[in-house]
Parts: sequence; structure tokens; C-alpha cells
Amino acid sequence: MSYYSPSIEKLIESFERLPSIGHKTAVRLAFYILEQDEKQIEEFITSITSAKQKLKYCSKCYNISDTDPCPICINPKRDESIICVVEDVKDIIAMEKTHEFKGVYHVLHGSISPMNGVGPDDIKLKELLSRLNKEVVKEIILATNPRVEGEATAMYISKLVKPLGIKVTRIAHGIPVGGDLEYTDEITLTKALEGRREL
Repeated sequence: MSYYSPSIEKLIESFERLPSIGHKTAVRLAFYILEQDEKQIEEFITSITSAKQKLKYCSKCYNISDTDPCPICINPKRDESIICVVEDVKDIIAMEKTHEFKGVYHVLHGSISPMNGVGPDDIKLKELLSRLNKEVVKEIILATNPRVEGEATAMYISKLVKPLGIKVTRIAHGIPVGGDLEYTDEITLTKALEGRREL
């Protein structure tokens, strides 16, 4: 039995669909929204709608951006011969916070996970290989998360790329196994980048 009106219940359910949001937090968020004035609600709705409409995938690296290509790909100061391969857009932000990496990125949008029905064709692997055939690339840094899926993805990419004569390295495990790049501090990420190894 619900203690809330159907409209509030629907709002709570919408918040519960967000990642890491439990029922209590969803209730707090729903009532916070209801307490805001119309102008604030309109701004909130507009910001969500605008982001959804304006943001697009970079046709080169598959980062999310307002522009295509994204600002990193068109930056002349970036070294296009070094590509850092990450699982998620949030991983780029984590890497950029280190101020150490001067190359470019490729976002896979996932990792190979047969248990979850995710194969090589379900992530941006073909797009990565296409890039390697078109561009002059000296090194691929595999910065997939240090979980079973991330390790499997890194090994799979390494086997595909090595025959092309491109150096393949893996970030060092200063990052705890089972952790995510987006939650790793800048110092640990910097050390992981510095201690990367060839596969």
C-alpha cells in the first residue's frame, strides 16, 4: 500500500530508476523537487532536455560532446599517435584530472562480458580498429577497469592490435582490483599511467 498520491509515487519511481538511488533517497529527491518554484523546475527540465538534444558522440573517439569532433580530438596540442582506450566517457574525465596524459582517447562504451551477453561486436572495437588503419598510431594504452571484464577486454584488444606493429601497454595496477577509474584519485591514476606495461 502506498502512502503517497499517484503523482508523487510516479515521481519517486522515476528517481528510483537512476543508478545508486534507493527508495529513501528517491523520496527525498521527489519532495525536494516539489518544494522548488516553477522557474527552478523549468530550468531543471530545460537542462535535461537540452543536454539530451545537444550532446552527441564524437565520430572519432566516441566521447560525448556538444561538438563533433570533440574538443580533445581537435586540440592540436594532443599527441594523436597515442590512444588511451577506456570503457566509459567518465573514465576520460578521471584521466584528464591527472594532467599527465597528452594523447587522445577511444571510448569503448562497455567491456566484453559473455556472462552479460556483451561480445566484441557490442562495444566500439570495430571503430577502434578502423582508426588504427587510418591513422599513424605508435601506442595504445589500455585503461580498461581492473575487473575481470576489463582485463578480458584488454587482452582481447592486445591480441588484435599487436599484429599491426603498434605498441600495446596496460595501465599499472595502482588502481585497486574491482575499482572504477571514475572513483580513483588523481595521484593513483598518475602512478598507474607512469607504471603502464607492454602487453
